[in-house]
Amino acid sequence: MSTTERPRILVVGGGYVGLYAARRIQKKMRYGEATVTVVDPRSYMTYQPFLPEAAAGSISPRHVVVPLRRVLPKAEVLTGRVTTIDQDRKVATVAPLVGEAYELPFDYLVIAMGAVSRTFPIPGLAEQGIGMKGIEESIGLRNHVLEQLDKADSTTDEEIRRKALTFVFVGGGFAGAETIGEVEDMARDAAKYYNNVSREDMRFILVDAADKILPEVGPKLGQYGKEHLEGRGVEVYLSTSMDSCVDGHVVLKNGLEVDSNTIVWTAGVKPNPALARFGLPLGPRGHVDTQATLQVQGTDYIWAAGDNAQVPDLVGRKAGNENAWCPPNAQHALRQAKVLGDNVISGMRGFPQKEYSHANKGAVAGLGLHKGVAMIVMGKMKIKLKGRLAWYMHRGYHGMAMPTFNRKIRVFADWTLGMFLKREVVSLGAMETPREEFYEAAKPAPKPAAAKAADDKPAEKAAEKTEAKAS
Repeated sequence: MSTTERPRILVVGGGYVGLYAARRIQKKMRYGEATVTVVDPRSYMTYQPFLPEAAAGSISPRHVVVPLRRVLPKAEVLTGRVTTIDQDRKVATVAPLVGEAYELPFDYLVIAMGAVSRTFPIPGLAEQGIGMKGIEESIGLRNHVLEQLDKADSTTDEEIRRKALTFVFVGGGFAGAETIGEVEDMARDAAKYYNNVSREDMRFILVDAADKILPEVGPKLGQYGKEHLEGRGVEVYLSTSMDSCVDGHVVLKNGLEVDSNTIVWTAGVKPNPALARFGLPLGPRGHVDTQATLQVQGTDYIWAAGDNAQVPDLVGRKAGNENAWCPPNAQHALRQAKVLGDNVISGMRGFPQKEYSHANKGAVAGLGLHKGVAMIVMGKMKIKLKGRLAWYMHRGYHGMAMPTFNRKIRVFADWTLGMFLKREVVSLGAMETPREEFYEAAKPAPKPAAAKAADDKPAEKAAEKTEAKAS
């Protein structure tokens, strides 16, 4: 930690907003003007729109994350969690990964904690569900799906086989539709290498409580996405939800019951629950309530943006929607981070704050290799694309939005190699328990029965002598 007496700008969270805001602040800041400190439980930022492609093996997982210390060499990067904030004393309590918690004073505060998976008290969900918020879950899902194909190919038990080859995805937004599209693509390719597993043996199910999927791209493209997935053999159940999934027995509200080893939960997100302990003004759904300048309501030294903030949508309000808020997506997060960084510098120097205003530029979604939907907004005109052209738009947009030139090159290199080489379909499930094999080799071997009997005889004789003396 810094021991200087310079003002400290504390950035809580190293995700999209935290990373870009810290970079912007350092870019605009004069030498020695302040110390920038970033606190996050992980030492890297994850570009979440690429998680489905990482799960399908189209992008190396290491290329989806950006190391904070490499990108922010002049900042303090602390690996831990901010547990409490004392606004009166301007002190945050940091709990590192190891060791005791300590207090960290600050002068300016940026709240960029992002969101976590929004779940419901569904029986069995905590034990059986797989999320898609981090690269660890993405890698885990890939290994898990391929492991299910291994199990199905190697067993003669039809019940085990059927359960292994049934894949249930809950949530039909971007994360759910893109993930099921990518994973189905991967499983279809992988089936070519199995003697006893084909695509026809697999069952993919997509469930959503709404009456449509991909609402971000509009009803027509959403309907196209639904029909496209159904054409690939995916069962899509709308206006229904999951009642329970105890031991993998999935029960839907519409009466459908299936057994599955794979239950992927992508049914929305919610602000990080830790925000409730910071004493900040929160909106009805738990977001930090901010002004259009991204300053937290009632403060002049705290800013917030991204998925954990309730930011007024000035463009929507000018159009007549008085309750318009910026949606939680990468498009807004990137632009909010830049405005936030500029406003922190302005606030530190006593200059006026700038309001955040951005008109929606559209949305893109990939549904597997060479498949996608896209809605591009150009003024009052909306251009709707589908199929291969939309997939190119999806990759082009997110490829350019990927932070750092280093990671852009690596991602485009993965895509280029994928044009000439076949997809990797190897399960590395043992990565989750890497010490298990060594433990089995190193633990003491059980003694043979004869040796054990020989060891027991002296004890038996001693017991007999004791009994004889007592009598």
